[in-house]
Amino acid sequence: MTDIAKRVVDGLYGLRDWVDARFPLMKSWNEHLAKYYAPKNFNFWYFFGSLALLVLVIQILTGIWLTMNYQPSDEGAFASVEYIMRDVSWGWFIRYMHSTGASAFFVVIYLHMFRALLYGSYKKPRELLWLSGMAIYLVLMAEAFFGYLLPWGQMSYWGAQVIISLFGALPFIGEELSLWIRGDFVVSGVTLNRFFSLHVIAFPLLICALVGFHILALHEVGSNNPDGIEIKKNKNEQGIPVDGIPFHPYYTVKDILGVVVFLILFFGVVFFAPEMKVPGTQGLFLESANFIPADPLKTPEHIAPVWYFTPFYAILRAVPSQLGGVIAMGLATNLFLLLPWLDRSPVRSWRYRGWNYRCALIAFIISFLCLGWLGLQVATPLYTWMSRFFSVIYFLFFFLMPFYTAIDNDKAVPERVTG
Repeated sequence: MTDIAKRVVDGLYGLRDWVDARFPLMKSWNEHLAKYYAPKNFNFWYFFGSLALLVLVIQILTGIWLTMNYQPSDEGAFASVEYIMRDVSWGWFIRYMHSTGASAFFVVIYLHMFRALLYGSYKKPRELLWLSGMAIYLVLMAEAFFGYLLPWGQMSYWGAQVIISLFGALPFIGEELSLWIRGDFVVSGVTLNRFFSLHVIAFPLLICALVGFHILALHEVGSNNPDGIEIKKNKNEQGIPVDGIPFHPYYTVKDILGVVVFLILFFGVVFFAPEMKVPGTQGLFLESANFIPADPLKTPEHIAPVWYFTPFYAILRAVPSQLGGVIAMGLATNLFLLLPWLDRSPVRSWRYRGWNYRCALIAFIISFLCLGWLGLQVATPLYTWMSRFFSVIYFLFFFLMPFYTAIDNDKAVPERVTG
């Protein structure tokens, strides 16, 4: 090493020590990365937590750049989006990154939740971890809904109109609540301005706070693993879990591989299929109707939400009563919060679960995917009855869980992780 290089390195170490004397830099680094011991048998399903954090950063950065040229008014919103797409340097790229990022966020979140269902990551002692994760999911749904109105296209306008009107079905407070959400008697520029402020300031701050809480809770109780075994119960003389390895550098390097693969797929969509048009849809990520300015006097032929809301929209339409549909939709999103107490099995991981839980989880995933597809379709009598059938399966997964998990024929769980 040359004298110049040595001086640079010494200077960097000196800067680190100066900061560390005034801020817990190295303590935080060791507690959350270098000396945070994670199970050594993480697999593919453990990529999605870090990917969700990556997408959050993408959404915040692209959102900041979009707000520089966006006008939150009913006269200028649609025109400003067109200006970003056509006249701002690389504006189309930033806008497509943001719209694709919204869908990517829900993809990784749904896969992250599926991993929790697969390996029982919601069970004791991780109840608070699960609840904070579900809080992130629910706030993210609200954040996506507020952002959906901002392009001020036909589908944005009428989709918001339909969803907000559902609150009017609530007894006693429905009409006042709908009026309070809109800020006006109809969806208007007042609503747009209100949703814009919530979308770019209030909810991103709330999501960041919840993510910080979620990570702190994770590092307090430790990560679950595909075997569902607590590695903290088996430590060596130094107090280090024998089945654990430091998160850094082992999993930081592994996560880089996941990030590279994700970014290849992500930018493939951004450059070649930003609307994600598939047969039978107007576009899963960006609907064709949203490239038409909002017209309060002309209703689109078929109003459907973005794909990540469609399972719950199908449940809403499956119930004949509007109030019953709103209640069913609310239950469908919030029943996940009760999983730590509904699941009576002492076993966490799918690997050692009995066939009761395995069949129930498979049926639940099939019903969720089918409801997602049905929510994109026009509500014909056949599709309505199909939605009712799959809605029943969806809810039975939760309502019957205390019974089928309590009598399940679970396998013996090994003492050590199996790799």
